[in-house]
Amino acid sequence: MLDLHRIFEKQKKGLFFLLALCVSGWFFTSYPTIFAGIGIGAVFGTYNFWILVRRMDKFDRSYQEGKRISLGSGLRFASAIAAVAIPNAFPEYFNVVSSVIGLMIPYVFLFIEALYSLFKTEK
Repeated sequence: MLDLHRIFEKQKKGLFFLLALCVSGWFFTSYPTIFAGIGIGAVFGTYNFWILVRRMDKFDRSYQEGKRISLGSGLRFASAIAAVAIPNAFPEYFNVVSSVIGLMIPYVFLFIEALYSLFKTEK
């Protein structure tokens, strides 16, 4: 299994770079709503991934103790709904489609890291 804490630390660094890119795009391009949507989606997506990492740790501990626990899907769904509800409420500031794209960015990073780890271990 991949070390989710290591991946999350890399994702936080990537998030700061992405947010800096979104702020630059927001100020210097004629598409500020798209960059703002990607930024807010990426923040909520990283929050969802942080919840997943915390719940996986708790799940591992509970499994070793013989207890049952959920992985917190309801909280992540609520966060994803909020990531879409905010741009819906303020369409003059955020783009809904780019918010959804931003919401999926941490999971794309996770997939890329999994592929990188797979190819690294094969060699």
